[in-house]
Amino acid sequence: MKLEDKKRVLREMVLHRRFEERCYQAYIERKIGGFLHLYPGQEACCNGVMEAARPGHDYVITGYRDHIHAIKCGSDPKAVMAELYGKETGCSKGRGGSMHIFDVAHRFMGGYALVGGPFPLAAGIAKGIQLKGGDEISICFLGDAANNQGVFHETLNMAALWKLPVLFVCENNQYGIGTSIDRSTAVLDQYKRVCGYGIESAQCDGQDIDVVYEHARTAVDYVRSGKGPYFLELMTYRYRGHSMSDSRGYRTREEEEAWKQRDPINILRDRLIAAGELSMDDFVAMEKETDAYIENEVIKFAEESPEPNVADLEKYVLA
Repeated sequence: MKLEDKKRVLREMVLHRRFEERCYQAYIERKIGGFLHLYPGQEACCNGVMEAARPGHDYVITGYRDHIHAIKCGSDPKAVMAELYGKETGCSKGRGGSMHIFDVAHRFMGGYALVGGPFPLAAGIAKGIQLKGGDEISICFLGDAANNQGVFHETLNMAALWKLPVLFVCENNQYGIGTSIDRSTAVLDQYKRVCGYGIESAQCDGQDIDVVYEHARTAVDYVRSGKGPYFLELMTYRYRGHSMSDSRGYRTREEEEAWKQRDPINILRDRLIAAGELSMDDFVAMEKETDAYIENEVIKFAEESPEPNVADLEKYVLA
């Protein structure tokens, strides 16, 4: 990435972290209902991959930890927060909530509550691109535990057979809900699991955005060139629990602290400071500006937006 891009991405990552932490607070205040799955700790994954792709042009689909992916694709943070608040101005008009963010205008094709659900949809999108002869690619973000679903293997088989333009990005955060990967998965290195389908793959550090970007650029170029699917595994960690009901009692505090020493935001910040391109005062000012934006614009918009009209309860029901 160019220097100016790194500075921009650092600001975006700070926004993403602060957005999620503010969601946590709003949930505690009972302003957000339903389920809530947060992304702090994994910011380098989505940002690194999408910097190598074309946000708003390429199609993106993911699971239920989806707020940041939508925002990175171009969704308005105000509309995403309003969706979490269940308001009419939300990107899904308040009908979807946290696990079902959707923004077709920016080609974010949704977050999905069903584990493994996005796999065949990502392949279907890729098949559509292929049939139309477009230069877009389909990007499917997934967690490591989703790979144990049968549909994972079915999708990989067809994606390889048809040489579909789809990039599978495994955000391996070490846990599926509260179960460590070594208790649920026979092959711990997820990128090795796709070799049976002849799919190109790689694994890299998911906390360092420069590393993610370089690997993602290779993967994106491979898929966009028409060579077929690619599987990229990013080794990362979620700082909060699986969801708001998760006390994280299954993880040791020593493990959590070790991963916090490799905070993706701090890694990029310190690199820019060491290069003389940023000062700590600049970074603190960035955080304050971000907090003000989230409070005065994002939260204000969500809280002041209207509730969905009860008369429209069945308006978007198709059957």
